[in-house]
Amino acid sequence: MVAPSSTPAPSASGDERNVVTLDDSYLTPSIEDRVYLFWEKNGKTITAVGVVIVLGLAGRWGFEQYAAYRERQVQEAYAGAVNNTDLEAFASANPAAALSGVARLRLADEAYKAGDYRAASATYIAATPLLKDTPLAHRARLGSALSLLQAQDASARTALEALANDVGLAKASRAEAAYHLAVLDRDAGRNEDATRWAVLAISVDTSGLWSQRATQLKDLIPATSIPVAVTPATPAAAVSFPGTAK
Repeated sequence: MVAPSSTPAPSASGDERNVVTLDDSYLTPSIEDRVYLFWEKNGKTITAVGVVIVLGLAGRWGFEQYAAYRERQVQEAYAGAVNNTDLEAFASANPAAALSGVARLRLADEAYKAGDYRAASATYIAATPLLKDTPLAHRARLGSALSLLQAQDASARTALEALANDVGLAKASRAEAAYHLAVLDRDAGRNEDATRWAVLAISVDTSGLWSQRATQLKDLIPATSIPVAVTPATPAAAVSFPGTAK
């Protein structure tokens, strides 16, 4: 009788290699295996995040391209505005554009030249926020105050005082506002206040046109017993007169 063989029978598939399951229990995976395991776990999430990033970048690029195109359109439209009617139409069609502020500033200047001071003041006010905090915005604020002054509106003084005492305003605009206040007070016989405003105009913009005019005006104001020089303890930028905004 022949003894049974101890040799294991071949597998049905004919593959005699040991099969190892590749998962977290695999103790010594190669770099390729690690990459495979990581991708199996996180591949879908990574793909989704990548798609979101690509779409976001594409959207941002598209928005920037559209914004640049729109800005070119606005600039071209402004360049084509050759008269007041065109400027009005441009400003109405582009109410939030910075160039609409420039258009309204031009319209306000035209109204001022024509002697329509109340319309000029309103248009200067409309232009101011569109011009942001720029020298043109400062000029618009001053233009509104001077328009009210020409219209003999009582609010003109308050507006001029706010401008003269605004340390963030352009020097020339502050000096001009202070000069006009000095003229108002000189004409009303308030010589002390007139002198103080003249001194402020001189000290704010020492070499400017309005400083020169204020110097000439100051020399014509009758002398007072109250000192008018600005002392080091109260620099010109911090001077505030009775009745002005603090």
